[in-house]
Amino acid sequence: MVAALELYLDTDATRRIRVLWDALESEGVQSMRSLLEQRHRPHVSLAVAARFDPDQVADALAGMVVAAPLRLEFQHAGQFVGRVLWLGPTPTAELLAHHAQVHHRLARAGITLVDHYQPGRWVPHCTLSMRVPNTLLAAAVRRCLEVLPLTATVVGAAITDHARGISHPLP
Repeated sequence: MVAALELYLDTDATRRIRVLWDALESEGVQSMRSLLEQRHRPHVSLAVAARFDPDQVADALAGMVVAAPLRLEFQHAGQFVGRVLWLGPTPTAELLAHHAQVHHRLARAGITLVDHYQPGRWVPHCTLSMRVPNTLLAAAVRRCLEVLPLTATVVGAAITDHARGISHPLP
């Protein structure tokens, strides 16, 4: 299972991504809307681990505003191996510094994180679909391009582990 430290987007950006999820579904692409009994929320993950202890993470990040009001400019769509489709914000110095600070605090607390979310390797993204069929990829990317560019502001953060029913808000 996977646990994440998620950054949540403002109401307008969240609405636009949910509309995109619906458009992908209309093309036959299972979007994140279909997962977790439709409880999934558009977000950008700062850190991922096999499992998190919410209290340990909260202690490691004490005194830090994890939900810093970062401005995210989603400018591109991308795909990871395994046919994962996503929208990507421009990796600004401010976003990368915030990410590095979170990772530094978690590492100092002895919290083990997934390698590809480490500073220098992390690709900031908002996942749209976990497995786009090859035959539907062109249509899915076309739908993504219809909503870009997309400006968002971070308005919240939480430690989540949906398999264990954990959603622990952070400041």
